[in-house]
Amino acid sequence: MKVLISEARIRSRVGQMARAIDARYRNRRPVLIGILKGAVVFLSDLIRQMRIPVEIDFVTVASYNGRTSSSGRVKTKSELSVDLEGRDVILVEDIVDTGLTLRRVVKRLARKKPRSIAVCALLDKKDNRRQIVPIDFVGFEIPDGFVVGYGLDRRNRYRNLKFIGAVDGRKPKS
Repeated sequence: MKVLISEARIRSRVGQMARAIDARYRNRRPVLIGILKGAVVFLSDLIRQMRIPVEIDFVTVASYNGRTSSSGRVKTKSELSVDLEGRDVILVEDIVDTGLTLRRVVKRLARKKPRSIAVCALLDKKDNRRQIVPIDFVGFEIPDGFVVGYGLDRRNRYRNLKFIGAVDGRKPKS
């Protein structure tokens, strides 16, 4: 497996993102919503580096369904347990690929009448985008290709890697 983003680079960038969120939401208490399962590692590290008070919740959606690319069909598998009306919401995503999943989740959250919705993504694959979606906090931009580690998986494997890499040593296409 080829290491694309090292553990040290991830740790440093997550800290920078936490400070940026702290600065934007100073004197507020946002709700961070992690998209399961991939964002759990990123969200956990992110909130441990934040200094402002936060609340967290999770939503489970699926679009890959065991494939290495998005099926284009997004299924919501769980709902939120916290009331979002009038709240600042930060949607935390492991990777934004086609934008289809993110667009659908943002639309669903908007119906709950939050004060604001921001998106925080560890990885952004702009080259593969099929839907325009604004991302407020981006960890790393990467080229198209299938990556694993740090919460991202292939058939539920590799989530526990401390780095982000390409399966079978293949680098993502440039």
